[in-house]
Amino acid sequence: MRAAAMLPLSVAEIDRELSDRTQQFDTITSTLLELDNHPGLILIRHFPPAGLTAQRWQPVRQALDLMWEDHGRMKAILDRARTLRGTRGRVDDRARVELTQLLRGRPHEAGRTPIPMAQRSLTGPSEHVLFVGLADTLDRMRATFPRIAEFLDGVDAVNSRVASGLGPLQAQVELAKGVTPEFRAIAADIDALMRRAGTDPLSLTTAEIDARIAEIGAAVRKQSTVLTELNAITAEWPAAVAETRRRWELLRQARDRAAQVKADAERRILTAPLPTRSDPTPLLGSELSKLASDSGPAVALLGLRTRIAHATDAANADAALAQGLLDRRAELHGRLGGYQAKAARLGVSEDREVLAAYQIAAGLLTRKPCDLAAVTRAVADYQHLIGEKKAGRTR
Repeated sequence: MRAAAMLPLSVAEIDRELSDRTQQFDTITSTLLELDNHPGLILIRHFPPAGLTAQRWQPVRQALDLMWEDHGRMKAILDRARTLRGTRGRVDDRARVELTQLLRGRPHEAGRTPIPMAQRSLTGPSEHVLFVGLADTLDRMRATFPRIAEFLDGVDAVNSRVASGLGPLQAQVELAKGVTPEFRAIAADIDALMRRAGTDPLSLTTAEIDARIAEIGAAVRKQSTVLTELNAITAEWPAAVAETRRRWELLRQARDRAAQVKADAERRILTAPLPTRSDPTPLLGSELSKLASDSGPAVALLGLRTRIAHATDAANADAALAQGLLDRRAELHGRLGGYQAKAARLGVSEDREVLAAYQIAAGLLTRKPCDLAAVTRAVADYQHLIGEKKAGRTR
C-alpha cells in the first residue's frame, strides 16, 4: 500500500535530501562493486560450493541478489528525482509534491502478491502491491550487507589460510611428485585439501587446517633427502650424470654377483627354483645416455636413480637369498665339525653308532645338490646321540 500523503519539502530540503541520497548511493555502488570482486565471491563463482558451504551460501546468494535489486530501485528513484528537479532555481508545487514522495515516500513498486479468493472482498483488490522507497530500501541493504560480508570473509579466510600454508610446500611437491610414490601421495593430499578449501571451505576449522598442513609439512620434510638430491642435480648436472652412471655400474655388478651366487647355490643346494628377474640394466643405461645428451630434466634423472636403486636392491636381495642357502650349508658343516670335536673329547667319536651318525651327516653335506633339511635332521641326530652317550658314561 502507498504511504499517506506528506507535507511537501522545500526546494532547499529537496536539494539537500537529493544530495545526501546521491552520496549514499555512490558509496553503496562502490561497496557493491568491491563486494563483486571479493576473493570469497570469486572463489564461490569459480568452484560451485558443496556441503556446509552450499547450505550457507543459498540464503546469502538470495540476499546478494536482493541487494543488487535494491540498488536498481534506488537508482531508478534517484534518476527520476534528478530528472524532475532539473537545474531550475525554482520548482513548482506539483513537482515539489512528487519530489517529496520520491525522496521521502515509497514510490517504487517492488512486487505484487495475489490475494487468495477467500480473503478478498467483492469490490476489493485482487493482489497486494508492495511499494518501497529510498529509506526502507537503504535500511534493508544496511541490515543485509554484514551477513553477506561475513560469509564471504569466512570463505576467503579459510581459502587464504590453506593457500598460504600449502604454497611453500606445493612448489616442492610439484617438482618431485613424479619421482617417488611418497611424493605422489603428498601431492594427492595437497590436492584434496585445496579442493575442499575451494568447494566447502566453511566445513574446515582453523584447528583442522593447521593440523592438516602440519601433517603435510612433516611428510615433505621426511622426504627432504629427495629434495636435496633434486636440487643438487639441478645445480651440478655433469656431476649428477657421472654419479648416476656410477650407480648404474654398481647395479650391473650387483646383478652379476647375484647371478653367480644363484648359480652356485642351485648347483650345491637342493632348493626350489630361485627368483628370476629380467635384466633392467640395458634399458636403464640407454635412458641414462639419452638424459645425459639432452641435459635434463633433473626430475627425470632423479627418477632414473630411484629405479636404479630399486633394481639394485632387488639384485642384492636375490644374492642374499642364494647366499643364505650357501651360508646355511657352511653353518651346518661347522656345527657338525664342532660336535665331532666334542665327541672326541668325550671319547665317543669312535663309537659305532656315533661314527655312523657322523658319516650319514657328512655324506649328506658332500652331496651336490645338498638337501639342507636332511642335513639339519642328521646333524641334530648326531648331536642328540652324543648327548645320550655322554649321559650313559656318567651313570
